[in-house]
Amino acid sequence: MRKLTPIEIERKRHTIEELKTIERHPIYVLLDNIRSVYNVGSIFRTSDAALIKKLYLTGYTPHPPRKDIEKTALGAIESVPWEYHKNPVDIIKELKEKNVKIIALEITDDSIPYYEIKPEDFPLCLVIGNEITGISDEVLSMCDLAIEIPQFGIKHSLNVAVAYGIAVYELVKIYRTSHASVK
Repeated sequence: MRKLTPIEIERKRHTIEELKTIERHPIYVLLDNIRSVYNVGSIFRTSDAALIKKLYLTGYTPHPPRKDIEKTALGAIESVPWEYHKNPVDIIKELKEKNVKIIALEITDDSIPYYEIKPEDFPLCLVIGNEITGISDEVLSMCDLAIEIPQFGIKHSLNVAVAYGIAVYELVKIYRTSHASVK
């Protein structure tokens, strides 16, 4: 075994133009008042890798153009479709009109493990909340379902970008496993 060289890895990548023609996974993501520019940049990078449909930055979530986001995102701002909206409620209403299931990544009184999402739950929008306070009550009340990442230590919290990465990759796996024709 040997690791690939940067040139070999580059050959495997899609161009921005190619990305415009590729079917994206039916996963929207809504960031609800994320405070850290570095978490936003990291979420952009993970969103690119997971080939999500669209990223919505809402509330006081930092958004491009911001040098710190761009530095952490490493070009993903150009490859991930995204929009900024002050009010997340408007986006959720719009997505619900398109029959998109709204799923909170949050520990609630009836949240289920993140790996129990079903193929019929797609298309979906994964809502990610503030690093300290989580998803706002108003936004949470609009969610159809809540998922959580089981944790076995004493903290019961992960960095928001790490939690997002764990959850979105499981969602991609569930979707791709149920849609064998997706390459």
